[in-house]
Amino acid sequence: MLIAFNKPFGVICKFSPEPGKRTLADFIDVPHVYPAGRLDTDSEGLLLLTDDGVLQTRVADPGHKLTKVYWAQVEGTPTESALDPLRKGVDLGDFKTKPADVRLLDEPANLWPRDPPIRYRAKIPTA
Repeated sequence: MLIAFNKPFGVICKFSPEPGKRTLADFIDVPHVYPAGRLDTDSEGLLLLTDDGVLQTRVADPGHKLTKVYWAQVEGTPTESALDPLRKGVDLGDFKTKPADVRLLDEPANLWPRDPPIRYRAKIPTA
């Protein structure tokens, strides 16, 4: 079984209860499925859930090197020189990230409304 779930902002990627927090159990009432990967609580978007342990490992385990695509909204408009470290890999101290294919995108017309909305600041654009 494979479930595609558009995880909302503020939802923790686990089924066990977390006092005062929303979890996957608040949205998905299907036994024996587990997230194939995860999104941070303050992230939103596609999350795959499955009851197939082999598939779950293949998607979630970094050793399989599956390409993943993320859209990120940031304050300000990044310059090419600001994006270069992401393209080269970022040293996080205990390891260096793999190089990312990163580019600026226009906001998609079909992007769903966010709850809560992204902070709007009249003098600071987002990209």
